[in-house]
Amino acid sequence: MATFNLSRYTDRDLSNTDIATKLIHAGTAPDPVTGAILPPIYQTATYAQEAVGIDKGHTYSRASNPTVSALEQKLAGIENAKYALCFVTGMAATTTLLLSLLVSGDHIVCSDVVYGGTVRLIEQILHKFGISVSFVDAADVSNVATAIKPNTKLVFIETPANPTLKLNDIATIADITHAHKLLLIVDNTFLTAVLQQPFKLGADIVLYSTTKYIDGHNATVGGAILTNNAEYFTQFDFNRKTVGSIQSPFAAWLTLQGLKTLELRMKRHSENALIVAKYLRNHRKVKNVFYPGLDDFLQYDLACKQHGNYHGGTLAFTVTGGYTEALQIMNTVKLCTLAESLGSLETLITHPASMTHGPIPKAKRNRLGITDGLIRLSVGLESPQDIINDLAQAIK
Repeated sequence: MATFNLSRYTDRDLSNTDIATKLIHAGTAPDPVTGAILPPIYQTATYAQEAVGIDKGHTYSRASNPTVSALEQKLAGIENAKYALCFVTGMAATTTLLLSLLVSGDHIVCSDVVYGGTVRLIEQILHKFGISVSFVDAADVSNVATAIKPNTKLVFIETPANPTLKLNDIATIADITHAHKLLLIVDNTFLTAVLQQPFKLGADIVLYSTTKYIDGHNATVGGAILTNNAEYFTQFDFNRKTVGSIQSPFAAWLTLQGLKTLELRMKRHSENALIVAKYLRNHRKVKNVFYPGLDDFLQYDLACKQHGNYHGGTLAFTVTGGYTEALQIMNTVKLCTLAESLGSLETLITHPASMTHGPIPKAKRNRLGITDGLIRLSVGLESPQDIINDLAQAIK
């Protein structure tokens, strides 16, 4: 079959376009053989080669795959990054990142409130290989500077943090890390590049669980690492190929479709979450509400500085009745779905103390604000009033 001349599409210059345009067009172009607008799913293990050393850019799908490459190009394009690599899960991305950058004897400074899987990886896996960590309250940037040791290699922060929504000042922490010639890694899963762009604030590497808002439809699990450093990219790529943790073609294709509506979704998630947060703030059985978009949020000024007018779709709140009441709400909601995830079209409700952060000792959880009465709510795209009505009947 003859190929079309589609150069007017493949030669598009998207460098000065808005992120909404990049989300739709970056990294993809009509198929040159058929003209299909959607990229094909290259569901193949291997690739025919013309001769030894002569190939079409792919040799084996554990190393690279055209569908996965299309997703990587789109992620890099929307973040104005040079390189992106996609992984089978978010934790596979985190594991590859840390194994690529650290050796035995190295030290990490990590924000104290992060995803429970990240804590387990560092404390229970990397610790066995002689890598140590200092978890610090990075909301006070002086704690980051104080925790740096001669063998510190990187600072890892998650902002907003899972599940308490605590923020970290990326730009100020970047100044500290760069003054010490250290890397700053930012997990940007909660906000995506639509609402927060860590590279512009000084981050060296940006990390994602694409399972969450980037996919947005509860259809896939995946992760991604983005960087502007060719040396780091080469290390990440080599280790991904060696370990075999590349994302599957079908998952990458589904994620590509979800990305097209990311800007619309993130803004609607944010609008809905603010409405629900204001309702919960005034409920007599709710003790605290944690959402960066509330004007009484402790770090509201920083939220506006880093996120602008939209603050994401995830919030947390504590109920006056503690563990018993929290579990009652978990088991009574009808519209909201009890599940261990966030970032989807559907509203998801989670009890961190017994689910996502359950393995963390209770005393440590309490110190971090992850109390037995804390509930995490990933506000979906349903009518916010319907979400409120469901919460009202469950809390009642």
